[in-house]
Amino acid sequence: MQKLNNTLLKNGFNFPDDLKVSLHKELPEKVLQFGEGNFLRGFVDWQLNELNKKDLFNGKVVVVQPIEHGLIDVLNEQDGLYTLFLRGIQKGKIIEDKEIITSVSRGINPYTDFEEYLKCAENPDLRVIVSNTTEAGIAYNAADRFEDAPPASFPAKLTVLLYKRFEAFKGDISKGCIIIPCELIDRNGDNLKKIILRLAKEWQLGNAFISWLEQANHFLNTLVDRIVTGYPGEEIENLSAELGYRDSLLDTAEIFHLLVIEGDKKLAAELPFAEVGLNVLWTDDMAPYRTRKVRILNGAHTMTVLAAYLYGKNTVKECMDDEVIHTYMKKGIFEEIMPTLDLPSKELEEFASAVLERFANPFIKHYLLSISLNSTSKFKTRVLPSLLEYANRKGALPKVLTFSLAALLAFYKGTEIQETSLIGRRPGNEYKVNDDMSVLNMFKTLWSAFDGSRESTEALVTQVLGKQEMWGMDLNTVEGLTAAVANDLFDILDKGMHEAIEKIIE
Repeated sequence: MQKLNNTLLKNGFNFPDDLKVSLHKELPEKVLQFGEGNFLRGFVDWQLNELNKKDLFNGKVVVVQPIEHGLIDVLNEQDGLYTLFLRGIQKGKIIEDKEIITSVSRGINPYTDFEEYLKCAENPDLRVIVSNTTEAGIAYNAADRFEDAPPASFPAKLTVLLYKRFEAFKGDISKGCIIIPCELIDRNGDNLKKIILRLAKEWQLGNAFISWLEQANHFLNTLVDRIVTGYPGEEIENLSAELGYRDSLLDTAEIFHLLVIEGDKKLAAELPFAEVGLNVLWTDDMAPYRTRKVRILNGAHTMTVLAAYLYGKNTVKECMDDEVIHTYMKKGIFEEIMPTLDLPSKELEEFASAVLERFANPFIKHYLLSISLNSTSKFKTRVLPSLLEYANRKGALPKVLTFSLAALLAFYKGTEIQETSLIGRRPGNEYKVNDDMSVLNMFKTLWSAFDGSRESTEALVTQVLGKQEMWGMDLNTVEGLTAAVANDLFDILDKGMHEAIEKIIE
């Protein structure tokens, strides 16, 4: 079977009718991208490909491998080409969109060809820098030196490149870059800029360079959202037969995508994503959109998965297919979480509806036990703010969110720790609860003293809710919360999750 590359593209290969194949145009390299992984190829490079198809950007991506071992050799063997499958549910219909992405020109491994990496600084067409180096990638490394070839950390590599660009163009303000980090940390652009300025000062690169960094470059904060499931190992034989060629970089992702960019909206003219119908928002304040994602998308996961697992479900898709769990989730999102948010109701409804479709995606198998990792800290950041804000605005407790706290306590019911996991039990099987050891030991101690009575239930709830170090406050001070959680927990333990959750959604 032939391999995907330029030769295959140019020689009139008989591609499947449902596969989109863009012309592989010769375009200037306008983007430098740190990271060759599935996410950027299924998110940013796909978006740039959409712009190129409409002649609205007309630029290629040079991909830099941010760590010593990666996929750059494979990327270059395929001439930057790869196939992207977008699969999911959109407006009630199952969608499968297949396309060969042609926005990447080549890849560079700075660990084997540092000089080629530095030459990118001299490219007059370079305008955009994108990154996804994991959450740990935007971090200061005291061991980095300017003379290293290359420095270890991503911020240090970028500092060296920007300094070379400053020198190459003699401080020309017009040769600065639009820097779009996609790492999943809050205010990623601000954090990256802070580290680069620190390195510039420590390396004594001069006030003129520091001034150029500040004035010529735009470090933008972003919020990115798309589930990119990556290389489909279990399906690759069938998909290769369907395509008729072999692609070692085949990438898969869901249909939904969202990119929120906080920064000067004038820059949107250079990256006109909205003009091709992409879900990209330029804003002066991304905080409401981050809150929306954390409260609705992540919050829906956290408020549902523990109760659903004890109910007998194993994946998010199974939850969406079950009428009771689906109703529980919708009630929590639309009646309890959304009223605590201040974005326009239409925006919230559209986002929430998209979230439910994403959860129902038949192409993604998302296990509840995987999502359950560190649920106490997730509850504190994702669900508790909605619960408290609802109580503040409505003068009453939200039933689903309150119940989800009781479900958390029930899920953490265990009296035995094996290695680093608390052992819980549901009808038919044991399961592992994974969290901070201090949290697991606390629950082990409390459940070991539990005798099954209503009084013992109330005592356990009071002790857990009083753990200020876990919740950031004494939750017993929230009017009625202790009694409500105790009642819900007693129902779960006494009647079982099926009856308890049905009572909540009636």
